[in-house]
Amino acid sequence: MSQSHRSEEALASAPIGPLMFKLALPAVAAQLINMLYNIVDRIYIGHIPEVGRTALTGLGVTFPILMLISAFTAFAGMGGAPLASIRLGAGDREGAEKILGNSTTLLLILAAVLTAAFSIIKEPVLMAFGASEDTIGYALDYISIYLMGTVFVQLALGLNAYITAQGQALVAMCSVLIGAVLNILLDPVFIFGFQMGVKGAALATIISQGVSACWVVGFLCSRRSGLRIRRKNMGLDPKVIGSIAALGIAPFIMQSTESLVTVVLNSGLQRYGGDLYVGTITVMQSVMQMVVMPIQGITQGVQPIMSYNFGAKNYQRVRQVFRLLLRTTLTVTVAAFLVVTAFPKPLALIFNDDRELVELVGRVMPIFFGGIWAFGAQMACQSAFMAMGQAKTSLFLALLRKVILLVPLAILLPMITQNVMGIYVAEPVADILASATTLTLFLRKRKTLLPE
Repeated sequence: MSQSHRSEEALASAPIGPLMFKLALPAVAAQLINMLYNIVDRIYIGHIPEVGRTALTGLGVTFPILMLISAFTAFAGMGGAPLASIRLGAGDREGAEKILGNSTTLLLILAAVLTAAFSIIKEPVLMAFGASEDTIGYALDYISIYLMGTVFVQLALGLNAYITAQGQALVAMCSVLIGAVLNILLDPVFIFGFQMGVKGAALATIISQGVSACWVVGFLCSRRSGLRIRRKNMGLDPKVIGSIAALGIAPFIMQSTESLVTVVLNSGLQRYGGDLYVGTITVMQSVMQMVVMPIQGITQGVQPIMSYNFGAKNYQRVRQVFRLLLRTTLTVTVAAFLVVTAFPKPLALIFNDDRELVELVGRVMPIFFGGIWAFGAQMACQSAFMAMGQAKTSLFLALLRKVILLVPLAILLPMITQNVMGIYVAEPVADILASATTLTLFLRKRKTLLPE
């Protein structure tokens, strides 16, 4: 029996605890490694002599564009991968490969459009996203080079989901590991050795993503993969694209609204505080990535188990997986809450040693992360709805936390209080309300989705 068939058989019958650990551990490692692409850039840039704080703030202003590019990879990749798992569970391998082929073409089209569009409008967009006269130069230096590697980002991240979807989480981890290690090695060479500054960070990133993309595409075209990219499946089929879009709109909104949130936070902090306060968001969003991305790794590693068994109508196994997933994600977010509130200044020092910035982050970080302990519930439930192909519910939940709650709160609270602290308070309020609503909705729908 081939490795791909053994992986699929394990999704249906292996003991849940060890199987979740086996699939989630490489996925968590992949997310942590992937996180290093941006985190390492910020660490190095934040410690550039004399201009580190300003350069770090300029890099943070580009974050909404990076998140939008990443959101489109989620649209095509995470929109199709759960559907491919469900098809595999139902025994329809040809249908699963049709989804993979259409997703590949869609990612290539999106890469071309995004590169062209952002290259034309980057400067006014960055100014609207919170750049100032002092930081716009650094932001333009970084994003101009990064955009040239958009196609690598699309293929490396979007198609990697299809490797995880067939239960080969270790291979998926390796694809990210190769690029991340290369990025860590190249960053100091380009930034400090060649004295390229933020341009060097961007160049190191796109080279690394290019290597990852080659690895992913090569694997999915090889006999080692249970799902293969075949030319005959790459012609766009409206029905297939429609099903990918219906499910992919939820993760797209989850990530693209992160961009919207960053714009609202940056512009509000620039208005009520200035560049120093915008710099706090760059640091805290980096720490937030350190919390959220491992949870995303857990949910992505577990998602194929739920999708495969949902497709096979093994609902009892899906319920068991969800219960363990919920306990795991809540444990992670509660632990993260305790660490962040206890050690805000040491965390800030990872990214910059400017005394004024570190002191401010030390004051506002415990407030900003005040609701992160509840976020594990939303992540688990959102992942379960995605795994079962519940497009409409996933869309609502994707909109709930950021668009319906966080953005209005981040605008209204500082306006009402005339105090910059209102922006920081908006985050925990939105986290707690969204998590409570999501968990309640899942408990109400589970009997219909997962009958006894």
